[in-house]
Amino acid sequence: MDLSMKVFVVVLLLLVATEDQGPVQVALARDCKSQSYKFKGMCVRDDNCASVCLTEGFPRGKCKGFACSCYKDC
Repeated sequence: MDLSMKVFVVVLLLLVATEDQGPVQVALARDCKSQSYKFKGMCVRDDNCASVCLTEGFPRGKCKGFACSCYKDC
């Protein structure tokens, strides 16, 4: 077998061996949730909750029931 045929066989085997891998899965970041310690009163507006969460080091905040919950990527 000449060199070009050997290279072809190696490339073909690599393609066959890696074909079963399927599509690449992208890992999504999980959210870590914490109740706000600084928010006072009933939480009825998400933007107020989010503003308080920013002061606590969380990039996101949302009202859950009447409590303010802060979120960040774990």
